[in-house]
Amino acid sequence: MIHKTAIINKNSKISEDVEIGPYCIVGPEVEIGKNTVLHSHVNLVGNTKIGKNNEIFPFASIGTPPQDLKYKGEKNSLVIGDNNKFREYVNINPGTKNGGEVTKIGNNNLLMVYCHVAHDCNLSNNIVLANNVQVGGHVTIDDNAIVGGSCAIHQFSRIGESAMIGGMTGVLSDVIPYGLSIGNRNSLVGLNLIGLRRLKISNENIKIMQKAYDIIFSSENFRSNIANLNPDIKNNEFVIKIANFINSDKKRPISIPEIIK
Repeated sequence: MIHKTAIINKNSKISEDVEIGPYCIVGPEVEIGKNTVLHSHVNLVGNTKIGKNNEIFPFASIGTPPQDLKYKGEKNSLVIGDNNKFREYVNINPGTKNGGEVTKIGNNNLLMVYCHVAHDCNLSNNIVLANNVQVGGHVTIDDNAIVGGSCAIHQFSRIGESAMIGGMTGVLSDVIPYGLSIGNRNSLVGLNLIGLRRLKISNENIKIMQKAYDIIFSSENFRSNIANLNPDIKNNEFVIKIANFINSDKKRPISIPEIIK
């Protein structure tokens, strides 16, 4: 059902059973998948592809041009998966020439009120961004991560799988998978134990991960410490993910415990 006050460009592609509420705007390059709901006053523009079963709340603005002074109107896109919820005043920008020209949002994510996702970001699946989270350009957030309210994530940062960022944290350095990071300028304070238990990861695996964490972050030489892990720890599937994350981009700073800074 499309409300009579909605402004829908005739060139947009809208699937069956999509609901579009009062005063929504849908631009000519927008595609909307099945069973998606747009509540009132939603603005969807740009080369924006939205999957099925999404719900977008009033005053969300999605697909508007990047807030990047280098952007000169070149072709770009925003690709959104299925089963996402974008609450009131959420803003998501498409990509730029310097970031692959695409911003990607996966499936089953919740972006709460006033969240902003900048150009060229890549958000995976089952992510929660609490109210007023501000995500800078080129940021990557992996599956099952949770970001607390009013966090600011610096451009190019990486948030690993199942990591937890405490509220009002300023994220300047990358957060390892399963890590818990807090602070005015983020420090690592341990593993995200609550998140690990929610994911039903066994106590045996958690103990191995804790041993790995203690060894890796026992000194500033954390990459060397990874190499020196005993095989029974190093070969654990979850420890492998942590090690691969740390070693995959050696130019990026890694969030570490305050005690070894």
